[in-house]
Amino acid sequence: MKPYHVPFHIQINRSFLRPAIRTLFHILGRVKVSGRENIPFGKPYVIAMNHISIFDPPLVITFWPEQPEVIGAADVFEKKGQGALLSMYGVIPVHRGDYDRILLEKVLAILKAGRPLAIAPEGGRSHEPAMRRAMPGIGYIVEHAQVPVVPVGLVGTTDDFWQRAKRGEKPDLEMRIGRPIHFPHMTQKGVGRRKARQHNADLVMRYIAGLLPEDYHGVYAGQAIFPA
Repeated sequence: MKPYHVPFHIQINRSFLRPAIRTLFHILGRVKVSGRENIPFGKPYVIAMNHISIFDPPLVITFWPEQPEVIGAADVFEKKGQGALLSMYGVIPVHRGDYDRILLEKVLAILKAGRPLAIAPEGGRSHEPAMRRAMPGIGYIVEHAQVPVVPVGLVGTTDDFWQRAKRGEKPDLEMRIGRPIHFPHMTQKGVGRRKARQHNADLVMRYIAGLLPEDYHGVYAGQAIFPA
């Protein structure tokens, strides 16, 4: 496996992108971050967030105390503005629903290098607070990387955030960081293994639901795992 290194030009881009976007969020809204003590600093882990709108990834990336690598949907790269920012930060494109061994190897290399990796298990924006069911991708990553998952609940990042901010409302934005989730080594085979991946993906979402208001739980209503 080829060792992972952040290209120098991407490091330069991040050095000004992160503080610039963070400042913009502070201007437009009121940002609250809780649970920083749950982050396993200096170790590899996966950041798993609920995904309502385009505001979620930049909020997590710019307010996260460490500098995470990020997986993003490939089709977003085709959109003007958004695609340019993703490329500047060095977001890794993924084709939803496709098995990509090269992508998996890159993900494993990132984690092996000790870097955090951010992912939205739902596989795309819901455009509403209620969560959709997770795709099994995060279960696949956990199976092969054997690293903990840090659940993150995002509140207030709805599609109307920009319109409300322009009216001077300064909407509340929250990033709630939960305790790391540790998964046992997977021993199942065949269909059992595929079911176990989906089970682990759903488990991550149940922990995320436990960090969110009830109306955000969506398909995980009644299944949330609340912080101890």
